[in-house]
Amino acid sequence: MAAFTTRAIVLRRVAFGDFDLIVTLLTLNRGKITVMAKAAKKSIKRFSGALELFTPIQAVCSKGRGMPILQEASLENPLANIRLDVGKTAYASYWAEIIDIYLEENHKQPELYRLLYFTLTGLDAGRRSGEMWSILFMMRFLILAGLEPRFDRCLVCKTGVERSPAFFFDLTKGGIICERCNSSPSGKIRLMKGTIKQLQWLGKKELSQAARARFSVSAVDEALSVLEAFLPYHLGKTPRSLKFLKGLRFNVDGC
Repeated sequence: MAAFTTRAIVLRRVAFGDFDLIVTLLTLNRGKITVMAKAAKKSIKRFSGALELFTPIQAVCSKGRGMPILQEASLENPLANIRLDVGKTAYASYWAEIIDIYLEENHKQPELYRLLYFTLTGLDAGRRSGEMWSILFMMRFLILAGLEPRFDRCLVCKTGVERSPAFFFDLTKGGIICERCNSSPSGKIRLMKGTIKQLQWLGKKELSQAARARFSVSAVDEALSVLEAFLPYHLGKTPRSLKFLKGLRFNVDGC
């Protein structure tokens, strides 16, 4: 059988029988693939904890007629801090589920792999809040998916973002509408000009530079409200992990 080796991140794992696992990987070279890890529950030598969720690994697979077989997996980065924190785990689960929903099998998209790896390692290091890493991930994901929101001007009258202090975001049209053109605020999310400009900046800069952005508390709330509504709308499905994440925030904030 033909064999291949690739860098990968574990997106999902499902038990199959008593000892096997079916593992979904986001790979650098092949996009999303689903592999069979035979005897993974008892084979310490071949896998040695490398199949934990969100773990970046080096995967060695063999490909025959059916599902590829995961022969070996070695840890590239354990990301142990994520699994020790329920909030970080919730964010990592959300990002992994977004990619799993969006990507078809064997659709190569190396930039998406690099985005997930970058945000996971940043989240694990703890230099920024989970909210900020999630805003960065969602904004860059939407751009890579060809779903970038229209933040430059009002979709109706074309008024530039500089010309008004606040806008409303229309989920169905994927862009902003100025207060003058917004006949009905129902179902729309209010965004201040400062938040819009910061989101635009996140989409334009190199990842390492974008990760240093500073948002006010109100800008974080606005950005999360828009992106966590817009992204599931266009995916056509609300990730289950997002519901858990919002519930966790609700309990932490006490409101």
